[in-house]
Amino acid sequence: MKFIQTRGIDPTKPTSVTFSEAILSPIASYGGLYVPEKLPNLGIDFLNKHLNSSYKVLAKDMLEHFEIDIEPSVIDEALALYDKFDDPANPVPVVKVKENLYVSELYHGPTRAFKDMALQPFGVVLSSIAQKRGEHYLILAATSGDTGPAALETFKNRANVQVACMYPDGGTSDVQRLQMVTEDAPNLKVIGINGVFDDAQSALKRLLASNEFKAALKEKNILLSAANSVNFGRIIFQIIYHIHSYLELVRQGALAMGEKVYLNVPSGNFGNALGGYYAWKMGVPVEKIIISSNENNVLTRLIKTGKYDLRGCDVVNTTSPAMDILKSSNVERVLYDLFGEVRTKELMESLEAHNFYELSADELSRLRECFDADFANGDEGKQYIKDTFEQDSYLMDPHTATCFKAYYTCSNPQIKSIVYSTAEWTKFSPVIANALTGEVDAEDIVALESISKTAKLEIPAMVKGLFTKPIAQSTVIEKTEIEKEILSFL
Repeated sequence: MKFIQTRGIDPTKPTSVTFSEAILSPIASYGGLYVPEKLPNLGIDFLNKHLNSSYKVLAKDMLEHFEIDIEPSVIDEALALYDKFDDPANPVPVVKVKENLYVSELYHGPTRAFKDMALQPFGVVLSSIAQKRGEHYLILAATSGDTGPAALETFKNRANVQVACMYPDGGTSDVQRLQMVTEDAPNLKVIGINGVFDDAQSALKRLLASNEFKAALKEKNILLSAANSVNFGRIIFQIIYHIHSYLELVRQGALAMGEKVYLNVPSGNFGNALGGYYAWKMGVPVEKIIISSNENNVLTRLIKTGKYDLRGCDVVNTTSPAMDILKSSNVERVLYDLFGEVRTKELMESLEAHNFYELSADELSRLRECFDADFANGDEGKQYIKDTFEQDSYLMDPHTATCFKAYYTCSNPQIKSIVYSTAEWTKFSPVIANALTGEVDAEDIVALESISKTAKLEIPAMVKGLFTKPIAQSTVIEKTEIEKEILSFL
């Protein structure tokens, strides 16, 4: 399968590239992104075939339908990393919480967040390609809290790759920060910046597109790639768990094969939602995709009004910080799929130049055929955490909690909903402790112990050990110093 470009073709770039080329150099012409030339059509036959398959068997067959240029042995090695999850036989359990509401738990991997689902295998694939080509890569990562730990975990000590991971200092939970700054592998560099996630992501995109930066790397015999979901190597692995979650409901007898469901996704950079959109287009029976946001609800406004309007907007720090994002990169891939390259280029250039674009009435109608949206503020999210724990004995993190409001406001209660839980309770313990007991400003370790006692849950050793692990990465800089700091590391 070939991959093409969301904003059309710069004459200096090839008209299409292979999968390996797209993940090694993820930024396409005019700052756009790579997308599959054509999605595989799987259909009900594929779903029936895998009704009793393991996650890894399902994943391998789906990847084979994409006809990617990765050797089967490398794919097997990559998928074997799901054996590191809590239950290798079922790395993504789907749990009934309320009538017709099921939670797909994506956080059972080594960093306790959903980014492991894509980044664990992605690290093997990219490192393998680099070794096969005899090349060395700098992998850039910008994180609002979960991509960073997962990227560092998958790439640490891997051959032919170095990683520079940028995060907003003060913009993550303590556990997320400790997961990054305690990493001591020599091929990893963690950089705190005085700013917000959008600053880190903008720096990543600028460096990926900078000929001067690439020239400076070339002098060191280093090439450039990225671990964010601008990279389709992330997205392809995110499609799988949407297919798996649907099959889980059929296996549990909650769904008849072919019956439609809502996919209810807490959304920041839109990669998780995009994976669900592609799964739908490939044959999973979906009624609609519901986008759940926090106070940074640009996606709600886009889907409700057709306006992507950042004029005068600043990122609001919330209780669900992984969604504290204004520019959601993967929306571009949906725009391309719905409206084509010319219109996508026009819309994205307007956003970059004016912090604004507006869909036509017809375009908005087409978008709303696929998506609906709502947002929950921090107080609402904490109330859903408290109520769901007390009424349903289910504990969730504040990102997942945003989905519960959208479940009530955006879905037909007669149609089943799959809510995607993106992080374990341990990642955001002060917020959850406040929701459950009212305690205020508790440090993470205190909040973890409080929740553990209240909910009768063990704190995972991998989380508890962070608080006594030495700090190995202490860099915090201004965003203007990022390029200099990375080159110094290299």
